[in-house]
Amino acid sequence: MLRERVTEDVYVFISQLYAEVSATVVITPEGAVIVDTLPFPQETRQLREFALERCPAGIRYVILTHHHADHIYGSYLFPEAELISHRLTRETLLKVGAESLAQAKAQTPALAHVELRIPQLVFETDLLLRLGEKTIHLMHAPGHAPDAIMAHLREDKVLVASDVVTPVPLIVRGNSEELAKSLRQIKSLNLENVVQGHGGVLLRGEIDETVDSSIAYLRCIDKKVRTIVERGQPRSALAKIDIEDCGKSRIPLGGLVQRLHLANLDYLYNEIRREYQQAAA
Repeated sequence: MLRERVTEDVYVFISQLYAEVSATVVITPEGAVIVDTLPFPQETRQLREFALERCPAGIRYVILTHHHADHIYGSYLFPEAELISHRLTRETLLKVGAESLAQAKAQTPALAHVELRIPQLVFETDLLLRLGEKTIHLMHAPGHAPDAIMAHLREDKVLVASDVVTPVPLIVRGNSEELAKSLRQIKSLNLENVVQGHGGVLLRGEIDETVDSSIAYLRCIDKKVRTIVERGQPRSALAKIDIEDCGKSRIPLGGLVQRLHLANLDYLYNEIRREYQQAAA
């Protein structure tokens, strides 16, 4: 696991076991705040030990940015902390969380001792959390997932964007228009750093470029997939849509971005075909 100190009180941990997923620790005199956890217990335990060593007041809150497993499965290792999320995260976990965890355990023995925790404090549009002279503004930012949120650490000028910002946007089971809108929100904030949901921390000079390229990527794949559907071409034609032609590199996350790109294309193909079929009905 990698650790990066972003500001005096903010640390980012990046998994070396799964897709460079990130978790953030915010240290205050009144307790620590954790934004997301890491999927495998061995890494989240290291994160917990680090936070407790630097924060004698203990861990007060764990914020879950959305319901996806790679961000939430470590939350059971913080039983003393209040769990915060969007309302939809709580509803989704109550509905399908136990079944999804059982399936994950069957496939991945390292998750055998993971327990599902349900958020206690939820919100709809936004929430201000104040702790030890820190203000954390939680804001709904759908698109990657309907329940996705971002955490703006105001005094530190850091945005924990989670999967709203990643090396390539992922919209499978999400919505590209909503994600583009959420990305535009970021440009209105005065930021020094953005913590991506997967991959490294963005510096001030990289933020606008990354946001703009992500919005352009979403526009590009929508246009290209829509053309394929309109021409009645088969699904196999999606393979001709190159990720680099849409402004994103195929290198980050150990090449995983190429798989995510193909998943986006397949998802869009289904969604656009359904849209046209409904319009014709």
